[in-house]
Amino acid sequence: MYVSSPIPHKKARIEIIPLIDIMFFLLASFMMVSLSQVHMKGIKVNLPTGVSGQTQSKRDYISVSVDKDGHYFFDKNEVTDSDLQERLVKVHASSPEAKVFLRGDRDTAHLNVSHLLDMLRAAGFYKISFEIKSEALKAVPGPRG
Repeated sequence: MYVSSPIPHKKARIEIIPLIDIMFFLLASFMMVSLSQVHMKGIKVNLPTGVSGQTQSKRDYISVSVDKDGHYFFDKNEVTDSDLQERLVKVHASSPEAKVFLRGDRDTAHLNVSHLLDMLRAAGFYKISFEIKSEALKAVPGPRG
């Protein structure tokens, strides 16, 4: 004997509208994250720390670096003194209002940083920012185990 259930039997359906909403949310999230990423142009150096530094926008900027051995870098490319001077003059001629970020390794000699600063000023750049590691980042305690 066949007894029918009092609960109506429905076929299962997959709703696509909530899936579309989730996909649009993920797309928007990934777009916002990718827009907020900062692309580092300079080489990795051991930056000195400071407490009075300010975060600046890094759009359309030049990165000049000196490592602990006294080698100079334009963006991420190692260059000689004369080649660096030529590049700086060319950049200043094309965009004199470009931002310049000077990255000096903490362990480099003061002479190397002052020589790099002198080359920047000789090329015509007078608005130069020194990159430092923020002291506030060191003060944040890590996770406790």
